[in-house]
Amino acid sequence: MTERDEEREERIKMEIIVDAYTQDEQAMGWHIYLEETMDVPFEARCIEEQEVSPLDEGETVRVVGKPSSEPSLRQQFVTIEWMNREFGVPLSQLEPGQQPRARWRGACQCSRPLTRY
Repeated sequence: MTERDEEREERIKMEIIVDAYTQDEQAMGWHIYLEETMDVPFEARCIEEQEVSPLDEGETVRVVGKPSSEPSLRQQFVTIEWMNREFGVPLSQLEPGQQPRARWRGACQCSRPLTRY
C-alpha cells in the first residue's frame, strides 16, 4: 500500500467510520458522510453497466441525492434523474462531472469493510 493509500485509509477511519464497530455501523457512517459532503445536484457519467441498473456505459445522468432506503455496506446508492424518472443506482457505476474525484473514488470503494482491532 502506498503512503497516499495509507493516509486515505487513516482519514476514512478517523472521519467516516470513527466509532463504527460493525459492518452496519460502517455503512451508516458512509451514508451520513455522503449526505453531508455531496453537493447535489450535479451531472455524472455512467462508467460501467451493472445488473441492478438500467444505465448504459457513457450515459449522462443528474445526481439529485441519496435514497431514503437503509444504507448497505455492499454498495452505496445515489438517487438520479434519468429519462423523466428518479431512482437509485450504485455510486460505483458513476463518475462525477465536478465533484472532487479522490473523495468520490473513496466513497465508491466503501464496500470493502475496514476491520478494527
